[in-house]
Amino acid sequence: MKNLNSIAILTFCTFLLSTASFAQTENVFTREVKDITVKYDSIWDSSKETIVFTGSSSVRLWRKLEQEFPNHQIVNSGFGGSQASDLLLFMDELILSYNPKKVFIYEGDNDLWADKSPADVLDTTAEIIRRIKSKNPATEVILIAAKPSISRWKIRGKYKRLNKKMERFTKNDPQLYYVDVWKPMLNKRKLKTDIFIEDGLHMNQKGYDIWYEAMKDLVNQP
Repeated sequence: MKNLNSIAILTFCTFLLSTASFAQTENVFTREVKDITVKYDSIWDSSKETIVFTGSSSVRLWRKLEQEFPNHQIVNSGFGGSQASDLLLFMDELILSYNPKKVFIYEGDNDLWADKSPADVLDTTAEIIRRIKSKNPATEVILIAAKPSISRWKIRGKYKRLNKKMERFTKNDPQLYYVDVWKPMLNKRKLKTDIFIEDGLHMNQKGYDIWYEAMKDLVNQP
């Protein structure tokens, strides 16, 4: 009986630890997501068409995004360090609540660095798109290619495989688009190193100028 009690206690403790770990992982972005929703609660106009840019820190740090598209109501709901699975968890708050006409998504960068496969990223992204379409089939979704960077150049092969998968995936639906930021950030086969800040991962304004040129037609088209 004593052994059985010990086993029961051990099992219960393991359950509590695993539950706490799950809750911590699940809620790691809760505060940042809340800050985003509070910000746009005060400035978002539900009567206007909305374009949502979301995903990881490369979107979050696009400081001049709204300024660069002054003729559109832009919501920047990027949250730093996120992966596609995190966006799936918070997509009600970060995407669906704005009933967007278009959604630009940048995920996959952190996923691949965390050793997820391109196929895993695409599967999660496909579910995100499915949920967007289930709420409003007319919503256009634009997948932004995983960008090259100095700090993650050693796994560029995985990035290129993901980008090929995303590009092929978008060809199955006329309301899905793929925007290539990979090639414009290269000089032939070499990475343009002057478009990054000191960490070698995030971009300076030169980098965002490249993104603007790559995306402006997709933002501005009716």
